[in-house]
Amino acid sequence: MTEIALPRTDAPAVALRDVTLRLNGRPILSEVTLTIGHGEFVAVLGPNGAGKSTLMRAILGLVPLAAGSVDVLGRPPQQARGGIGYLPQRQSFDAATRVRGVDLVTLGLDGARWGVPVTLTPRARKRRRDERRRVDEVIELVGAAPYADRAIGELSGGEQQRLLIATALVRRPRLLILDEPLDSLDLPNQAAVAGLIRRISSAEDVAVLLVAHDVNPLAAYLDRVVYLAGGRALCGEVEEVINAETLSDLYGTRIEVLRTSDGRLVVVGQPEAPHHHGHRHG
Repeated sequence: MTEIALPRTDAPAVALRDVTLRLNGRPILSEVTLTIGHGEFVAVLGPNGAGKSTLMRAILGLVPLAAGSVDVLGRPPQQARGGIGYLPQRQSFDAATRVRGVDLVTLGLDGARWGVPVTLTPRARKRRRDERRRVDEVIELVGAAPYADRAIGELSGGEQQRLLIATALVRRPRLLILDEPLDSLDLPNQAAVAGLIRRISSAEDVAVLLVAHDVNPLAAYLDRVVYLAGGRALCGEVEEVINAETLSDLYGTRIEVLRTSDGRLVVVGQPEAPHHHGHRHG
């Protein structure tokens, strides 16, 4: 199936109302209210353990709510999964992995099917042609056409990530959830993938929620950020949220936000973890 059965609606892509999440009995987030519109590109930020991935799993319907409600594309999460593309935290492919990139993307279409029909009806043949066109389309969209026929294990981390994003896009989702897609990529590839996701959000009119540790490669492309800390969430444009006054209020202690000579943001003083934006990449 290449087309999403969910009809378009005026409802937001994601709507959280007073959501409280607990993990193993421990409170993670409390009374979070958040709305993501169609076509928005939003990064979810915060220190380790703040609940970023748990929140994404709640939006996917994989984590029960302790309180509140979540609607995705105007429906409960379990009923909206056909309209969601999801890329979990990145797993590297072994160099010996011989699956071609194009075949990996095709699995995004075929993964839910059981078996292959012995005889293809005219309708099935048309569906297959449409699917092949869609696979080619998303591979071109992510800029992976020059290497899509190569084994995935032979490709660089950035090339692999582009093909994984194509796999999440191939069924025409209206919401794309990416859990740390920039992790383990070098700085040039981080910037390239961030720009790619912005173009996809616009070209496909898909809302994007991207979990990240570092806002800097993303800042120029984002509509808004959601910053999680201390069980709370703040949402707004980058400069509205990542500043000393706002983060000090969120953490309940003094936080400094510094801008380096090359324009990068550095957050200093979080009490929950010795973490600041950009620490993984110098």
